[in-house]
Amino acid sequence: MNNVIGINAIVIIFLLISFFKDKKKTKKSLKLAIKSLGKLAPAILSVILLIGIIFGLLSDKIALLFGSEGGVIGFFSIAIVGSIIHLPALLAFPLASSFLKEGASIMSVAAFLTTLTMIGFVTLPLEIKTLGKKFAILRNLFSFVIAIAIALLMGVIL
Repeated sequence: MNNVIGINAIVIIFLLISFFKDKKKTKKSLKLAIKSLGKLAPAILSVILLIGIIFGLLSDKIALLFGSEGGVIGFFSIAIVGSIIHLPALLAFPLASSFLKEGASIMSVAAFLTTLTMIGFVTLPLEIKTLGKKFAILRNLFSFVIAIAIALLMGVIL
């Protein structure tokens, strides 16, 4: 909570500096920011709502599914979930923190975050169209292997 207050305080200070330096540009920037927020808000709120519903339904089972009791199946399940879903990091890290608080293992949470950020299952068609089928599939396969290795390493280190 202190980090949020600190970040907001820094933003307000820079906003005030900007406002005193050039009022016109600051107002224009704020209008653009509000417009962008208006466009992004429905998507972000729907993702938050979906995560809240899923988390509400599964919160008592997270330790069982993704904790030490989940074993290899739980580990790979959460890695596959991370590979399939597409979340901004802004939402992924608080969700991962919630997983940890509910009893998921560090290795499983690391697998979730690494696959979430490295694998693009949802964006695979676009990636194939842009970079070619062979390259896109190989990149995602290698990324999955590397993500699993990173998660295992994180589990050993932490």
